[in-house]
Amino acid sequence: MSKEINITVCLGSACYARGNEDHLNYIEDYVRLNNLDAKIEISGSRCEGKCSDGPNIIINGTVYNHVNAVMLKEILDGIKDGLAVSEKK
Repeated sequence: MSKEINITVCLGSACYARGNEDHLNYIEDYVRLNNLDAKIEISGSRCEGKCSDGPNIIINGTVYNHVNAVMLKEILDGIKDGLAVSEKK
């Protein structure tokens, strides 16, 4: 059975250096603390080819660029509250 939400964190060198290592750890902790394990699948990827727009995170096919901690929390809160993740703010 596949999960509802697929979060892919770019771990290419540019995104990694710009904070995606911390973002990945934050996502993993958030999912665990909010009991979202059954709903969310988290994976890493090599370079997504959008290095100048990084750090990049892809959620169900929607690419989020220039991700920062505040943006990430808003996205995850939206997922937790059942909001559509394909709609960027």
